[in-house]
Amino acid sequence: MSRSPKIIALLDANVLYPAPLRDYLLHLASLGVYEPVWTAAIQDEWLRNLVKARPDINRAALEATQRAMDKAFPGSNVTNYESLIEGLSLPDPNDRHVLAAAIKGQAQIIVTANLKDFPTNALIPHSIRAEHPDVFISGCIDRDKQKALKA
Repeated sequence: MSRSPKIIALLDANVLYPAPLRDYLLHLASLGVYEPVWTAAIQDEWLRNLVKARPDINRAALEATQRAMDKAFPGSNVTNYESLIEGLSLPDPNDRHVLAAAIKGQAQIIVTANLKDFPTNALIPHSIRAEHPDVFISGCIDRDKQKALKA
């Protein structure tokens, strides 16, 4: 039986922000359904936005979550991608760091709720596609239903 190629997916801040979605995506990854990647900037963005929206949440606990994510998925934190940012073009220039990290992290997929910010024509040259988390999770279920149900 041949193994399917390893799926590497960059998780955008907007899919890490809601705890239930973050937890399910990370559980899928912990079972080997795909390999997650992110950056310190992406981690900072979801944490900063969550603390701003929910001041009742303990920032130290969220920072512990970030550290636990990095520890649970060694090598997931993409670095040295910044030199790619300037050469990229997206509708929102503030999202170029996400594409740059996906390129550097060799991701095939950017999992994001903001599909309009990652148009197909900007991603095709890098062999990357953007997927809504619902579509990404459906794909994970199709790849390994048993592990997806366990997650």
